[in-house]
Amino acid sequence: MIRNLNIFLLCVSVLMLAGVYALKFSIEGTASERSALVAHIEEQEGQLSLLKADWAVLNQPGHIDPIVKRHQAELAIGPVQQEQFGSFTALPMRPAKPDTAAMDALFAAITEGIDPIDAILQMEGIE
Repeated sequence: MIRNLNIFLLCVSVLMLAGVYALKFSIEGTASERSALVAHIEEQEGQLSLLKADWAVLNQPGHIDPIVKRHQAELAIGPVQQEQFGSFTALPMRPAKPDTAAMDALFAAITEGIDPIDAILQMEGIE
């Protein structure tokens, strides 16, 4: 009886040992994948930093101005003029007094149960 128990425990310990080694190798593989991803992310962050620096240099007015002057005639571009923007005097003013009669008629129609949208649709012949 004890001999059978010892053989069983020996088999279980061998299986557990194999499981521990399999787990160890699995964890080592995951750790190597993680370190490779971290290195790839750091490389891409470095490239992004370099691209941002290039973008800052290329957007400087001293770099853009010769390009604009070179293509100014072909594109018919020029400095922005004040007349291209609107003025406050061109904006329509509010009416001095709101049309209270129209609003009163609308509210009266709503209280009577008449839907003004349906009335407009019927007049247009849409419904």
